[in-house]
Amino acid sequence: NAISRNLILCDKSRLLNPNAFVLGVPGSGKSFSTKELIAMLALSTDDDIVICDPEREYASLAEALGGEVVRIAAGSPHHINAMDMVEGYSDTKNPIAQKSQFIMSLLEQLDQTRELTSIDKSIIDRCTGDLYKNYRNGGPLPTLPALRELLLAQPEPEARDLALSLELFTEGSLNAFAYPTNADTQSRIIVYDILDLGEQLKTMGLLVITDAILNRVTENWKAGRRTHVYLDEFHVVYENPYSSMFFTSAWRRFRKRNAFPTGITQNVEYLLDNVSARSMLSNSEFIVMHNQAASDREKLAALFNISEQQMNYITNAEAGHGLMKIGNALVPFVNRFPKNTELYRKLTTKPGETELWG
Repeated sequence: NAISRNLILCDKSRLLNPNAFVLGVPGSGKSFSTKELIAMLALSTDDDIVICDPEREYASLAEALGGEVVRIAAGSPHHINAMDMVEGYSDTKNPIAQKSQFIMSLLEQLDQTRELTSIDKSIIDRCTGDLYKNYRNGGPLPTLPALRELLLAQPEPEARDLALSLELFTEGSLNAFAYPTNADTQSRIIVYDILDLGEQLKTMGLLVITDAILNRVTENWKAGRRTHVYLDEFHVVYENPYSSMFFTSAWRRFRKRNAFPTGITQNVEYLLDNVSARSMLSNSEFIVMHNQAASDREKLAALFNISEQQMNYITNAEAGHGLMKIGNALVPFVNRFPKNTELYRKLTTKPGETELWG
């Protein structure tokens, strides 16, 4: 605590909900504090920890803790099937409808030159339902290539347009999510490294990995295990409507299935300008705010009733300093970690230090 100098302890299971965010501009200590939280959980609990890592910031720590790193990229031997769906996937009686929404979010990302029409949505919903119905009756495993083949068999010209959008990601070079899952996804600590997907596939990667994490959370929930979910670059899914809808639905399902989700972002404005994301943020009980850009500070102050004095802790703040929202309390914090430790070397992302220690 920046005022009392006492250690700050929080048991998120005692809050109204376990939803969390870590916010801050680049260089503010956002990634360091997130990795510190992950390390503390790994060392003090038996809970599972699953991380979506768009910038390869968590792999070294996960490996040091005995976890698994799954690197997804064009040409990678690791594959995650975008069409995987475990029993209990949906929180409604119609899991196909939620999977269709997910497929719509993917197709929205694949071809951003056109908006999905009501005809497109009907075709996607029909083909998704037929694919899983056929699978339940002993047919082949649902995959993106199988979906493309089914789209090509439809009579509508719009279906062929949708199939064409999928071609690059099924038959072409960007087919990382087109094959049956072959990666080991059962480690207690797992990092999905999607850095090598590049900018073109980053949002799609985040969506597919979130869906894969939802399957893992569902299996853990049924087995009585808690899952901590960390999603970095959280803001990118809120640039488009269908990916926003899917992500908001996934976040709600995480909470209902004994998962503790944490969103990490430097682009707070994207969240605050989106109605669904703003609601998620305002209804989260645990928020770590590092140094904020001027426009973001003002919006956060209005959202959380941050006083002018408290604003000083997120204005031109040193790395590792900031303001923490725990329930209704706002607590200023200082985080100084001893540098002459192996753990610090696994947590730091400062260029000079990472080059020095590897």
